[in-house]
Amino acid sequence: MSGGGERRLPARYTLPVTGFILSGIMTVIISGISTLLALGPGAEMLARWPVAWLSSWMVAFPTVLIVLPIVRRLVSRIVVTP
Repeated sequence: MSGGGERRLPARYTLPVTGFILSGIMTVIISGISTLLALGPGAEMLARWPVAWLSSWMVAFPTVLIVLPIVRRLVSRIVVTP
C-alpha cells in the first residue's frame, strides 16, 4: 500500500484487475455494436444489450486471464524492451 491514505491493491492483482477492466471495456463495445447491427437502434436493442454484454463478459474475462500471459511472452520475443 502506498502512503497518504491511498488504498491500492498489491501488485500480485495486476493480471486479474487488468483482465477485468480490459474484458469489460472490450465486451461492452463489441456486444453493443453487434446488438445494434443485429437489431437496429431502438428499445429492443437497449433491452438486449446488457444480456449480451454480461454473457460475453463471462467468457471474455477468464479467457483474458489465460491468454494475456501468453500474449505478453509472445510480444516480449518480438519487441525489444527499453
